[in-house]
Amino acid sequence: MTGIAITIEQKIREVSARFEQAHLTFGHGTENAWDEAAWLVLGVLGISPQMEQLDADIPVSLEQAQRIRDLVERRIQMRKPLAYLLNSAWFCGLEFYIDERVIVPRSPIAELIANDFAPWLKKTPQTILDLCTGSGCIAVACALQFPLARVTATDISDEALSVAKINVNRHALEDQLQLYKADVFTGLPPCQYDLIVCNPPYVDAEEMAVLSPEYQQEPGLALAAGHDGLDFVRRMLNEVGNFLTPDGVLVCEVGNSEVALTQAYPYMPFVWQEFEQGGYGVFILTRSDLTDIGINKTVE
Repeated sequence: MTGIAITIEQKIREVSARFEQAHLTFGHGTENAWDEAAWLVLGVLGISPQMEQLDADIPVSLEQAQRIRDLVERRIQMRKPLAYLLNSAWFCGLEFYIDERVIVPRSPIAELIANDFAPWLKKTPQTILDLCTGSGCIAVACALQFPLARVTATDISDEALSVAKINVNRHALEDQLQLYKADVFTGLPPCQYDLIVCNPPYVDAEEMAVLSPEYQQEPGLALAAGHDGLDFVRRMLNEVGNFLTPDGVLVCEVGNSEVALTQAYPYMPFVWQEFEQGGYGVFILTRSDLTDIGINKTVE
């Protein structure tokens, strides 16, 4: 006798309960057990988690149910971010290939991209630079948002650049988006950019010491940034004015290191972006800000 098939909604409820009981850490694309369970179940069924409407009564096959159980056990036992288990993550409504060579996309900069970086950009950018590109998600999203712009993306990690190349190819952007190995600006060809976007390492030493198992499985090179989380940002600010066009804009994420940054640069007119969809620690500076105030006015 054949039993009644379980539905997507029932399976999500079941997985969500398991995740709640396991006291997992979220934050790699989802913020709670329900959303993580939905992502896992839909991922196995080949359904985009970006769908606005979903038939909750879609049945889950026995084969799919077994695959879901296997992933649930791995997620709980290994505390591995789900994006690594699925080799997939979503950013700006786009799917990206993801593995342990890069951090999982989760930057609130996605909201700025979707809004054309309004009101900060005075014109449609012709040149865009993505520093610390990792998986390439920000660079790819910018290229698709501004199809006439020439986009450059950099990273110091050969492994990260390999993943970024997969995503550039996946979105057919080989002619528009160029990848470079670079240490901050060293390794870049001479150029000025209308827009520089940067999601650098910004986790300070104290926070690195207490990261949850999920975050510990991400590459430390993409997270750790010295005792105050500003090692990369200091170097970037020292040179960034030379790489911006006269109307150029810098958008940079520093997360929890926001306080340390404002203390280190008390005279810098950082504008801290407010996000409707959640997120914090992203500042905006213009080329004129850097020229008028000067980047050497720092405190130790």
